[in-house]
Amino acid sequence: MASEAVTARADRRLRRARRATLLSLATGVWASVLFPAVGLTREPDPGRVVLGAVGILAFTVAQTVVLYAAVTPWLDPRWRRRAQVGLAGMAVLSVPLVGPVAAGSWPTWAWLGAALIGMAPLLLVRLRATLAVAAGVLVVAVAVAWWTGGSVPRHLAVTGGIGVGVAAVNGFQVWFWDLLVQARQGQAAQARLAAAEERLRFARDVHDVLGHSLTVIALKAELAARLASVDPERAGREAAEVQRLAASALTEVRETVHGYRVVDLDEQLAAVAEVLRSSGVRCTVLPLPADLPQPAAAELAAVLREASTNVLRHSRADWCRIRIDREDDVARMTVANDGADDRGPDAHSHGLRGLADRLAAAGGELRVRREDTVFTLEATVPVPS
Repeated sequence: MASEAVTARADRRLRRARRATLLSLATGVWASVLFPAVGLTREPDPGRVVLGAVGILAFTVAQTVVLYAAVTPWLDPRWRRRAQVGLAGMAVLSVPLVGPVAAGSWPTWAWLGAALIGMAPLLLVRLRATLAVAAGVLVVAVAVAWWTGGSVPRHLAVTGGIGVGVAAVNGFQVWFWDLLVQARQGQAAQARLAAAEERLRFARDVHDVLGHSLTVIALKAELAARLASVDPERAGREAAEVQRLAASALTEVRETVHGYRVVDLDEQLAAVAEVLRSSGVRCTVLPLPADLPQPAAAELAAVLREASTNVLRHSRADWCRIRIDREDDVARMTVANDGADDRGPDAHSHGLRGLADRLAAAGGELRVRREDTVFTLEATVPVPS
């Protein structure tokens, strides 16, 4: 819930930044569009006034759409391209509609040209393309001035000077907005990565708990089935043990889900030794160090579960030796058995790979080796001094 609240706050901040960016862009660009209205007030011909008003309005609507698309990253790219094509079309249409308005006294279309140059950073990514568009608009401004008998220097000054200023401001705002969007996307990616890592950790914990428990339950149930017709009394004891193990596994799973599983390494060592012996494996467990901290014990318990499961599932061992030592700031568990064969696990098996990842995350290390028929698993974990 806390991560969801943080995500919601970040999304609200991004939405506020988007609204502020859109308002700022609209203010800067539309200000240059409003100046052609001065030309409408100076034009004596009502027909030109109407045509000029239509051209200015169409250009303004096209600008509004492009502005919206520029700060809406989730918009379909095809829709964004349509908006850009629409603005280009309105710019071409504005030349005959707005160009003749108050041509002798006011550079009416030059202000639209300035607005168009100011929009270039919102339309194009590459600087070379932006400069090419700006040069093209300046050529059109000169052509409009020549066609309508207006002042060429004035048209160039308005279109070029105002346009470049607006483009610089808009370019900075779009760049800053892109940074905000990328930062938010980075936060979202980080959150997804954290969730994926947590799922992997949980999967390893569930494997550690259920992998061992279900293997033991299966072996006990098989033994009870074989004894049912030969020794019913012992079969009943084995069935009761299966029930106890199932209840214990259920409790461990619940504790894992709630994140407060407490590992008693002594109990797990005794349980593993009992299971191995009941399966016909001579098991030797050396005394556990008395000063082993709980975090290290929890990591070694995971190693013990995986190692004992491998002995039961993948080997034909006659003996197994389990030893845990502490050397200064390192705790080491060594599990060796004489049942190694080609079918047994190696360092690349799923269980051992997950165990190695878990130990590495805790600052430890997992090593396995084979010598003839002896398979040895050695795990080390750091112990705070």
